[in-house]
Amino acid sequence: MILVSVSLAEFGRRLCELGATEEEIEATLTSYQLLFEEIVPVDAASAQAAFVLGCRTPRRLPLVDALIAAVAQIKGAILVHRDEHMRSLPADLVSQQDLGTSFITR
Repeated sequence: MILVSVSLAEFGRRLCELGATEEEIEATLTSYQLLFEEIVPVDAASAQAAFVLGCRTPRRLPLVDALIAAVAQIKGAILVHRDEHMRSLPADLVSQQDLGTSFITR
């Protein structure tokens, strides 16, 4: 299982919105990383793939979501999410499992 590095920032921001302290968030993020085999950084190839995904997605796809989806696409991984923005990604571009609907699209 992999995690895209920018997902850590997204998760931390959500914890902050829920009222966690900075110290609690940092501890949680440190522990959370242990669940994954690899933390994948965003690089130039990921950025370019995110651009293409954004262009080919019929609805607005926020940049961070595009970067996460691009890394999943490059790695041949299944994108696991509960994100309305990700639902608009064409199934032929990124395999995904929407936890809101609990099925995999390929």
